[in-house]
Amino acid sequence: MDCNFFLNFDVINDHQSFNCLESNLGIHERKEREKEQRREDILDAAQRVFFEKGLAPATMDDIAETAELSKGTLYLYYKSKEDLYLTVMMRGMQLLYDAFNEVANSSYSPANMLGRLSEAYVSYFNDHRDYFRMMHFLQNPQFHKQVSDDVKQSCSILNQRIWSLVNGILQRCIDEGVMRKDLNPTEVGLILWSNATSIMMRIDNEQGLWREAFQLNLQDTLKLARGLLFDAICTEKGRRELKEVSNI
Repeated sequence: MDCNFFLNFDVINDHQSFNCLESNLGIHERKEREKEQRREDILDAAQRVFFEKGLAPATMDDIAETAELSKGTLYLYYKSKEDLYLTVMMRGMQLLYDAFNEVANSSYSPANMLGRLSEAYVSYFNDHRDYFRMMHFLQNPQFHKQVSDDVKQSCSILNQRIWSLVNGILQRCIDEGVMRKDLNPTEVGLILWSNATSIMMRIDNEQGLWREAFQLNLQDTLKLARGLLFDAICTEKGRRELKEVSNI
């Protein structure tokens, strides 16, 4: 018997085994893509439901119907309605991160960055109002009890990335003499964030009330509050440079 026959037979077997392995890998990758697409489809459906109804009135049945899937299928991908809510909300957080990251990695002066950071948050509020509204539920302790640890961890990491950008910009303002050196950048960030968010919530819910009762335009109030805070945290150099690069 020609030994080349056995050699060729082994080569054929090896080739077939490789093709089989390659085929199995291809099937696995395709299934993973399909699984990921299904996950995104469920998120898209949940987003539509949450934007329309909010968290409390929305149900997994609503989301399943919108996604055209069984409720059991939803639970294969997400453990609870709250997990879905927080995962949708993280889409909005990512948009905010991208906006802040663009400012942080720009070639603008520190004073210009400070002004543009504030403007980026206002633009986020105006352009992504539904995501902005979703963030308020993070302050509800009952909501946190229903969220799984892995989803909370993912949200916490993204939140830290956002604050890292904000702190980095504010620290640069301090280092380059735009902001007072006796200030803590994290405290300043929290003050600016809390002030803006509080007024934005009133713009979202009470704009007409304040206009009718007190003849106040809350958009102007937001600009005034931002200007007063900037004036308090900035050095003389910072205030001068802010006036040169913004309308604050």
